[in-house]
Order: sequence, then structure tokens, then C-alpha cells
Amino acid sequence: MSSNNNNMYCKVSTATTNALQKRSTLSQQQQQQAEEHQQESESEPNVWANTLRQENGLQSPTPNLYVDNQDGSGDIIQITQPPSNSSVPTSPLTTHPLLSHHQAQQRPISFNNAKASTLDPNWQANKISIRERNAAMFNNELMADIFFVVGPPGGTQTIPAHKYVLATGSSVFHAMFFGGLAESEAQIEVPDVEPAAFLTLLKYLYCDEITLEADTVLSTLYVAKKYIVPHLCRACVLFLETSLTARNACLLLSQSRLFEEPELMSRCWEVIDAQAQLALNSEGFTEIDMDTLKQILQRESLNCKESVIFQAALQWAAAECKRRSLEVDSANCRTVMGDSLFLIRLPTMALEDFANEAAQSGILTLQETTDVFLYYTARNKPSLLYSCKPRAGLKPQVCHRFQSSAYRSNQWRYRGRCDSIQFCVDKRIFIVGFGLYGSSNGSADYSVRIELKRLGRVLAENHAKFFSDGSSNTFHVHFEQPIQVEPDTFYTASAILDGSELSYFGQEGLSEVNASNVTFQFQCSSESTNGTGVQGGQIPELIFYGPSPQSQPQKQQVVEISTKVE
Repeated sequence: MSSNNNNMYCKVSTATTNALQKRSTLSQQQQQQAEEHQQESESEPNVWANTLRQENGLQSPTPNLYVDNQDGSGDIIQITQPPSNSSVPTSPLTTHPLLSHHQAQQRPISFNNAKASTLDPNWQANKISIRERNAAMFNNELMADIFFVVGPPGGTQTIPAHKYVLATGSSVFHAMFFGGLAESEAQIEVPDVEPAAFLTLLKYLYCDEITLEADTVLSTLYVAKKYIVPHLCRACVLFLETSLTARNACLLLSQSRLFEEPELMSRCWEVIDAQAQLALNSEGFTEIDMDTLKQILQRESLNCKESVIFQAALQWAAAECKRRSLEVDSANCRTVMGDSLFLIRLPTMALEDFANEAAQSGILTLQETTDVFLYYTARNKPSLLYSCKPRAGLKPQVCHRFQSSAYRSNQWRYRGRCDSIQFCVDKRIFIVGFGLYGSSNGSADYSVRIELKRLGRVLAENHAKFFSDGSSNTFHVHFEQPIQVEPDTFYTASAILDGSELSYFGQEGLSEVNASNVTFQFQCSSESTNGTGVQGGQIPELIFYGPSPQSQPQKQQVVEISTKVE
């Protein structure tokens, strides 16, 4: 996939987006009948079958999710079935236990020769399981009793299917084919769905296997919601959550609002708040809708300067002018922004930023510019339409890994050597910087290079200076931008100090620390050449932004993930 496709999976075709806003192309009677059928199924679970499974020590079969990666590898995701009272698809938790031996040996079925495999009159004899026999019927005209014309005009694809298979996997299909308002036509047009997404849905219904790609995952999520297939919805949300970065968070937030996925929205807000400057400067920000723009501009916890927010809003306005075929000038930019302009907190800018940027942008009227300057300088401040309250931003959290500190006359020395420690977390966080010990021999100046790595690759580094007052206090050194850290993966934090030869050092170190509902685990790093380890040394603190309380995920059924290389 080319670099131009970084945000591709956040884009949905115009037909799909319009259909999503209309909620469904099904008639209200069909939708109501589908929901009634689903409720009946939920209220009368197959107790006998479940009891029989338990008595015989059997488990219900679990579907596979096969995710294509650019490097040729694939992910097999075992998804446990949701409880019978779970009618709304929810986001799974991304835990990664190993698959059992039987599951590890199970390979995705190839669909390339599905039709060819049924040309033999005795093809059934070569299919040893119902899964293989169903797979042979996928996108196959053999015994097909319904055909779908999928896609917008000019880009349609006719797809064969079998009513029985579809009805057993979707209450909407059951209502379409076997309900009181059942379709009598042999061909059904589905103009609001992309063919690739519809095929992904059918592949799941035929043999519990899901293949997701970045450029069709949102279209697949749409079709899964349209036909009420919760497990496919959950798989799509999982794919999007694991792909979430500052570059696509704003656009994905806009789409998740349309799809009504609150869990995914919370994940997007975590990234946007912590990495606000990167998110607002991304190309995806210029493509969001007006409602999402307003939500972002009024966000209290955006962690960046107000001048960054103002410049991002101007970039969005310029893009919106092009979408409306308007000339990109200050007057039109002001028009397309509308009242969202007043959500920018201009009086909270630094005076220099306002004078050099906002005041000369041409967006503000002369009276607005004068009033803001008077607000900065006059004793009697004018009333403004812009909020004068600074944004709260995010409060950095600190993980302390030592229980005490000490110093000795012959250590801790540096001489260009590296202090390093490895850590992992159980939730996504954003590393802001490190806390370091300073001189134990009076006040001193230090220069330091800090670094964060993952699997040997440098994610961020920064050169900084700090003044040590000779106490055992820690001194914070920050990266230029917060760095996103994923759960259950070890990262390496390193620091090379240059300054006073003697400093404090930590002791009585902990291998596991809980800070702000995030669990940190520490282990020694092979890159540490100055003695720092789990029990003692430098880098006593990790400074981070953690998940906000309102975005903490609720406990849900486990989604087991294992990686296989094809």
C-alpha cells in the first residue's frame, strides 16, 4: 500500500456515507421484523445444545479473523461468541494469549478455487468438514437461489448466494427471505455497499473467516451493522483500534460518530488529547465533518497551544472551500467556518502568537482584532465572543519505580555511558518524558540525551539540559511530542547524562508498579552499560499521559489473538 493510503481505511464511499446517514436502505417493516426475530432468538437460547456441549466437554466453535499485512504475514484472531443478551456489537479487548495446538494448526481456507473445486460431480467427497463444504459455496453460482447486484451505478458486481446460509447468520437476511415481507425477486440491488465489503461479509457467514484490509474495513463495518452481524462489527473495530495513530485519529473519530461506536470514539479522543498537535496537523483533520470539527475545537483537554488549534482550523476551512468549489480566501474561510470560529480561545494565545498569526490572518474583523488586543493590554477589558478560559489540557502522571534513593562517594558516575531500562504496560499510554536523578555533590548543570525504542527501533529522542540543586529530587526531561505506547510490548527507555560525576541513584526497585490504573512491568536492558537495572540506578520515573477515566473500557468477552506467517 502506498504512502498516499495512510488514512485510506478511514474513508468510506459517498454512497456508503449517505446511506449510513439515512440509517438503512431496508424498509422500516423489514428492519422491525429483523429486530423482533433477533429478540426472539435471544429470549429462547438453545439450552439443550449448550448443556449437551458442557456434558461432553465440548466448546462452541469460534470464527477466525485473518488480517492481511503488507509484509505478507497474517493474523489469526479467535473471537469468542458474544453472550445471548448482547444485541449491540461492542469493542473487544486486545489481549494476546497463545492459541491451543489445534487452533494453531488450523489454516484459513483458500477461496481462490472455490468454483473450480465443485466442477467435479463428486466434489462433496473431497470436503471433510462442513466448513470446507460451505467454503466451496462461497461466491459460487452452484445451487445459488439469490443474486445481489452490489455497488453504486457504474461499479456494480453481481454476487451469488444461498438464502439458507445468509438467514442462519443474520436476522436481517432471515426477515428478507423468510419473514412476512420476504423478497420475491431473484435479484436484489444493494447500491449502498461496496462489493469488496459485501464479499467479506459473505465469507464470514459461510465459514467464520474474516479478511480485513485497511481500505475496506470501514465499508465492512457498515455492511456488518446494516445486516446486524455483531461479531464482524467487533472484528472491524478491533482492526481500527490497533491501527489508530495521531495521523488518522481525527478522521476516524468522524467516522466512528456515524457508526455509533462509543468505544472507538473514546480511543480516538485519547490519541487526539495526548498528541493534539500531531493530530490537528494531520491531513485527516482537514477531511472531518463540521460537527466533528466543533467537538474538537471545544475540547477542554486538548494538549497543545491555542495557536496550533487556530492554524489547524484555517487549514480545515481552506479544504472546505475546495470541497464547496469556492475560492480559498479569508472571506470564504470565515463563511465556511461559521460559528465554529468562536470555539477557538483567541484571548488565551500568547500575545506574540496572536499578533503574528491570528491578527494578520484576515479571518477576524477589525473590531474583533482590536478587542482582543485591548483584552491583553487594557485595564478595563472589553467583552468578547471568544472564551477567555485556557484549556485544561492533560495532567501528566508519574510512575515511580524505586522505593528510596541514596548516594555514595564513589558512585553514581557517567562518563558517556548509557543508563537503560525496559518496561511494558497493560493499557495504551503516551510517554511524555523521564524523571532523572541529579548531583549528590552540590548544584550542577547536566546535558542529557533521552531515547525511547521499540524492538531496537528509535521512536523518539531528545537532547535537553537541566539544573540539579543538589537534592535527591528528580528532574523531568521531556520529549518534543508524547509517544504512543501500546500494551503488552516491551519498550526501552535510555538516558546518557553529561555533568557532575557523582549523583543520586535509586534502590529497592520494583519489577511491577501500578500508577493511575496502569500496570508497569520492568526488566533489565542489555543496552544499559552504566549499571542501571530493575533493582537500582537511574531513570527513576516515567512521565506519561494515561487513559482518561471516562474512556476506560468495560470488561467484555476475550478476543484471543495469535500471529501466523503465511
